[in-house]
Amino acid sequence: MLPRPWLLPVILGLMSAFGPLATDMYLPAFPAIAAGLPADPAAVQGTLAAFFAGMAAAQLFYGPLADRLGRKPPLLLGLAIFTLASLGCALTRDIGTLTWLRFGQGLGGCAGMVMARAIVRDLAEGPAAIRLMAQLGLVQGLAPILAPSIGGALLSFGSWRMIFWVLAAYAALLAVVVVVALPESLAPERRRQDGPAAILRTYLRLLRDRHFLGHTLAAVLPLAGMFAYIGSSPFVYMELFGISPQRYGLFFGANALGIMVAAQTVARTAKRIAPGVLLRAALAWMAASGLVLLGVATTGIGGFPALAALIFAFVAGIGAVMPLATTLAMGPQGRHAGSASALIGTLQFGGGAVAGALVGLLHTGTAVPMAAVIAACGVGGLVALRVLVR
Repeated sequence: MLPRPWLLPVILGLMSAFGPLATDMYLPAFPAIAAGLPADPAAVQGTLAAFFAGMAAAQLFYGPLADRLGRKPPLLLGLAIFTLASLGCALTRDIGTLTWLRFGQGLGGCAGMVMARAIVRDLAEGPAAIRLMAQLGLVQGLAPILAPSIGGALLSFGSWRMIFWVLAAYAALLAVVVVVALPESLAPERRRQDGPAAILRTYLRLLRDRHFLGHTLAAVLPLAGMFAYIGSSPFVYMELFGISPQRYGLFFGANALGIMVAAQTVARTAKRIAPGVLLRAALAWMAASGLVLLGVATTGIGGFPALAALIFAFVAGIGAVMPLATTLAMGPQGRHAGSASALIGTLQFGGGAVAGALVGLLHTGTAVPMAAVIAACGVGGLVALRVLVR
C-alpha cells in the first residue's frame, strides 16, 4: 500500500536530497576545514570532486541491482554506506582520508537519487509523472535553500565536524522512515534477472537510443553548468566580490528558490502544453542566460548584481529542465527503469565532476571561467536535444 499522496513526494524528495545536502551544507566550512586539518584550498575543493565521482560511479551498480532485487534493498544499503562514511568524515584527522570518505559518501548517497527516479517511473507516466517529479523537486529544492544556512549555523555552535554528524543522523533516520513508511514499488514479476553481460547490453542500448540520450544530455549538460556554479561560488562570491558567509547562504538559497518556482510552474502547465515544447523553451532560456552571463563576466557591465541575477536565471531553469527531460528520457524504458535512472545519474554527476575540474583548470582569478563553463553547458543542452531528438 502506497503512503498518503502528500507523503510520497516528501519521502522521495528526502531520498533525492543527499546530493545537495552533502554538497551545500559544508561549502561554508571550506575555510574551517582547510585550517583544521590543515590543507590548502585546492585540496579541500578536491573533496567535493571526490563526492561527485562517488555519486557518478556507484549509480551504474545500483540501477541493475534495483531492477533485480526491487527498490528498497539497494536503497537501504546505500543509506548504510552513507551513514558510515559520514561518521568517518566527522572523525578524520587528515585531508586525504576526508577525500576518500567523501568518495564513500557519494557511493552511498546516490542510491536515494536512483531509487527516487525509478519509483516515480514505477508509479506514474506522462503528465502525472512530470507532476510527481516536480513535487519531488519542490521538496528537494528546500535542501540547497536550507543547507548552507544549516552549515553556517552549525559552524557557529561548533566545529565543521558537526556537519558530518548531522548528515550521518539524517541518513540513519531516513532509513527508519523507508523501512516503516515506503512500500516496495517494483512487483516481483517485473524484476529482471540479468547477468553482467545483459546489464552491459542494456547500458549500450540506452546510449544508442537517440530519444533517451538526447533527453538525458538535455538534463546532464545544464546540470553540469549548475555544478560549475556550486564549485566556483565560494571563490566568486566570498573572495572575489567580498560577500560574507551569511549573505552567501542567502544568495545560494535564493537560487534554489528559483528552482522550486520553475518546477511548480512546469507541474501546472504540463497538462496544457506538450512536455517537449516546454523543455525546448526552458533550454533556450538557460542557453540565453548563460551567454549573457559570460558577457557580463567578461566586460564587468552591471557588476555583481548583474552577475548574481543571471546566475539566478540560469539555475532557476534547472527546476523546469530536470523533471521534463528526466520524465521524457525514462518514459519508454519500462522494465529497465532502474538501469535508465542509474545511467542518467552517472552522466549527471560525471558531467558535474568534469565541469568543476574544467573551471579549476581555466582559473584566472576572475568569474570568467565559471561563466564560460555555464554558458557552454547551457548551449550544449539545447544543441543535444535538437540534434538527437527528432
